[in-house]
Amino acid sequence: MSADTVTDVFEAHRSVLLGVAYRMLGRVADAEDVVQEAWLRWSAADRSEVREPRAYLVRVTTRLAIDRLRQVKARGETYVGPWLPEPYVTDFAETVPDTAEQAVLADTVSLALLVVLESLSPLERAVFVLREAFGYPYAEIAAMLDRGEPAVRQLAGRARRHVEERRPRYEVDPTERRDLTERFLAATAEGDLEGLMSLLAPDVRLVGDSGGKSKAPLRVLETADKVGRFLVGAARKAAPGLSFRFLELNGGPAVLALSGDTPDSVFQVDVLDGRVQSVYVIRNPDKLRPLASV
Repeated sequence: MSADTVTDVFEAHRSVLLGVAYRMLGRVADAEDVVQEAWLRWSAADRSEVREPRAYLVRVTTRLAIDRLRQVKARGETYVGPWLPEPYVTDFAETVPDTAEQAVLADTVSLALLVVLESLSPLERAVFVLREAFGYPYAEIAAMLDRGEPAVRQLAGRARRHVEERRPRYEVDPTERRDLTERFLAATAEGDLEGLMSLLAPDVRLVGDSGGKSKAPLRVLETADKVGRFLVGAARKAAPGLSFRFLELNGGPAVLALSGDTPDSVFQVDVLDGRVQSVYVIRNPDKLRPLASV
């Protein structure tokens, strides 16, 4: 296999590998580091023994991601305030023709799900991601992880039960979600508390992630009154000259607020029965920096 062919084969699978690594880690930089390490392994491997490059690359990437996740958990780092995954730019409508597959991929990369996946063990998370997001058969997952198939099935069942117990249910209709996001942004920016309250579910939750590096609530806010008043107050205190862009993040519409060319914050909402059920606000500058080039 020539050097050009080696590179071409890897690049053909890069997006899948990044998707696996990000779902495993919830951190874009870590996922990119894992994929780069997978490239180094691939370029140095004896490829004459590799029958299925994609399966080989996914296996290597998954194992590297498990190791990275174990290192993160072992460090036991404390995070200031609520934690949310790094925003991940997606464009499933352009890259995946099947709408059912688009919905599955969007669901498995959503902020709500990734927060729940943080509480799984690395092996449980790997099995869940490979099975639920990418549809790998249990036998293939067992081979990737050097585990018996019965053990993998047990891990999958445990992970699925854990996710179902803790994961909130939302609608994923992209048109309705985009419409509600636009109305939510307009009401917030205009300081229209009454209009905003009409969009919020009574038990709405707002999760703000700043990492202690910018202003955001250090606790999850609950109830429409508290969330609405916070958003209107924050809009009044916002830096002048903010501009807003819509883009697809983590499988759904989101709003990127920019101060000049510098990302200031990301807003995303989850929707059920025509009301906003959850509001996610990411203001940690470390997590926003990659969006400057989007």
